[in-house]
Amino acid sequence: MKWKNDYLTALDEAKLFQDTGHRTRFKELMDCYAGFPFFSRGLCKCIYLSAWDDEHFAIMLETLNEMTLGREKNTGEMLDKGDSLAAEQTGGEHQIYRLSLAFLEERPFRLEEGVVLEPEYRYILDQALKASDVIDQLPEPSRPERS
Repeated sequence: MKWKNDYLTALDEAKLFQDTGHRTRFKELMDCYAGFPFFSRGLCKCIYLSAWDDEHFAIMLETLNEMTLGREKNTGEMLDKGDSLAAEQTGGEHQIYRLSLAFLEERPFRLEEGVVLEPEYRYILDQALKASDVIDQLPEPSRPERS
């Protein structure tokens, strides 16, 4: 799957990985899950966002493992779980989950009116939106259907 390397290279060239841990976590998830039927550009964007730190990485890893065991064909259940997680959060964390849901639904993201974010969260959201633009410029992932 050459396209996986193309995604990684494009994000590298755009200098969108926070550090080597971010890059390594992203690559791990891509290596493990990019061949599944539920994989999409939107999920790739969520993987980038979740790879930002160990906590979100662990949540994504657990979710993707559940999806593979359930032989999911799309991200419908992931959307349901994301809605629940977003409802439990406030502030910047809530916005991170809202962005993930927008990525999965392939719709634009806008901050809710009046939302003031800590600089750390603003930076993460801005970087994820830049990564989204890079990913949108790449060819759609191609992969064999798993049974």
